[in-house]
Amino acid sequence: MIQPTHPDRPRVTELRLTAFTTHRRVTLPLGPLTLLTGPSGSGKTSALRAYEALARLGGGAGLGETFPDPVACVPERARPDAQRRRGFRIGCTADGPVGPVRLDVAVQAEPELRVVGERLTTDGLVLLETALRDPGKRAVQAAWHTAGPTPVTRGPLPDDRLGTPLLPLRVAGRTPGQRRVLAAAEQMVVALRSVFACDPDPAHMRGPVPAGSGRLLGGCGNLADVLWRTRAECARRHTQFVAAVRAGCAGPVADVLAQPVADALDRLPVVDLPARPGTGALALPDDTRTVRAALDRGDGVRTDLGRLGDGELRYVALALVLLTGPGVLEVDPAGEVPAALQTLTVLADGFDRGLDPRQRRELLRLAARMCERGHIRLLGAVPDASWAAGTEGVTVVHLNRD
Repeated sequence: MIQPTHPDRPRVTELRLTAFTTHRRVTLPLGPLTLLTGPSGSGKTSALRAYEALARLGGGAGLGETFPDPVACVPERARPDAQRRRGFRIGCTADGPVGPVRLDVAVQAEPELRVVGERLTTDGLVLLETALRDPGKRAVQAAWHTAGPTPVTRGPLPDDRLGTPLLPLRVAGRTPGQRRVLAAAEQMVVALRSVFACDPDPAHMRGPVPAGSGRLLGGCGNLADVLWRTRAECARRHTQFVAAVRAGCAGPVADVLAQPVADALDRLPVVDLPARPGTGALALPDDTRTVRAALDRGDGVRTDLGRLGDGELRYVALALVLLTGPGVLEVDPAGEVPAALQTLTVLADGFDRGLDPRQRRELLRLAARMCERGHIRLLGAVPDASWAAGTEGVTVVHLNRD
C-alpha cells in the first residue's frame, strides 16, 4: 500500500460495520484507492452506503435525512429487546495530525429513529461518550474529556444527530484536555466531509441538458452542462481529461466539448450575443441555454455523446470525476478548512461496470495517479478485482456472503 504523500490531511483509514445490513463485526482497511470485491450479496453497496452515512452525519445532517429507511440498515436476524428496540452500529477511524481517532455510533431504528450511543476515542482515551439514559427525552447524556480539576464535563446533546460535529459549540477549549477533544473532533469531521457518491447512468447522459449550476450530479446526467463549464475554467486539467478520454474511447479524440443545441439557438431573438469568456462559445441566457456534449474527432467530425456505448459513457464520466474537485462536483466541502488540508473521497459503486479490459486498466491507472497526489481518495466496488491485483497503490478488500 502506498504511504500517504500528505500525512497532515485528515483521512478515513478504516470503516467498521459492527452490525449493519448483512455485515457483523466487519472491519475494512481503506487506502488512498480501495476496491471492495465480492459476489452479489456480499455487502459491497451497503459498505459504501455506511461510509456515505457517516460522511453525512459528520457534516451535521440529521438521522432522518441520512437514513430514510433505517429499518433496512438493521441486520436481518437482529432480535428486538424487551422494549421492541432494534438498531445498527457503524464506525470509522480517521488518521491525521493528532493520530488515529476512532468514531463509533449506535443508532436505534425501531420503534423510533435516534442515536443511542456515540464514542470518540484516541490512544485508548475516551474523548466523547454519549448514552441514552431516559427514552422519554429527545436527548442523550454526553460526557467529554476536560482534564484538569474536572476530568469530565457532562451535558445533554440531541439524539437526532451526531455529537462530534457539535463539540465546537459546546467545548470552550480552555484546557489542554478540551483542546485535544476539539482537535480530534475536527480531524474526524474534516476526514468525513467532501464525499461524492458516483454511479454514472448512461441512460441519462445521452441527450441535451438545460444549463444549471455546472456541478456534476452523482448519476452524471448533467455531464454536458459540467463540460460547458470546466472546459473554459482550467485548460491544463481539460487537456488531461481529453488525454484520458482518448485512451479509453474508440476512434481519434482531439477534444471533448459541450455545444449549444441548435433548437435552443433558434428560439433566441435575432441579436448579437457575446462570446463566453475564454471559449469563443456563445453566452446563452441561462433560461434558454441547452447544451449537449460531443467528441471532436479532429477531422471536422463531431460525435455526439449519445452515440457512445454505455461503457464509454461511464468511462468518460468517471474520468471527469477523478480530474475535477469539490468545486465542480455536487458535494459539501468543509469551507472553514484550507483546501490544502481537504481530501475528496469518491464512492464509486460498480466502478468497472460496463468497461472493457482496456478501459478498466486506463481508469485504474488514472485513479491511482490522482489518489497518490493526496487530494482525492477512491472507494470503489467491483464484483471481481483479479484484474487489479498487484497494481501499485491499490488496496483490494475481499468480502463474502458469510
